[in-house]
Amino acid sequence: MKTAFHSVFVMGLLALPLAACNQTASAPAPATTSITPSGFRMPEGSGCKGEIDRYRAVMSNDLSMGHVNQSVYNRVDKELGQAEAACAAGRDAEAVRMVNATKARHGYL
Repeated sequence: MKTAFHSVFVMGLLALPLAACNQTASAPAPATTSITPSGFRMPEGSGCKGEIDRYRAVMSNDLSMGHVNQSVYNRVDKELGQAEAACAAGRDAEAVRMVNATKARHGYL
């Protein structure tokens, strides 16, 4: 009997740290302000023009919210201008590749 009690006691001590692992921390309260203005809508459209318009809208929003600085925005805008030229010339796949490369360079993929 003493051995059984000892075994149960030791198992209880071993289980105690595991029980602590199952506790959940309370979630932080949700922010009361939104990151993106409530009126923000992603531009619609297809093909390279739609891709360019959507990425430009995201960048404009990020600039206005302070998530990117003006110099980064200017670089992205210049690269998107080059993609727009390719798009307007009918080189859709090239323009989309250019947009994707710009996204990857600036951490948006």
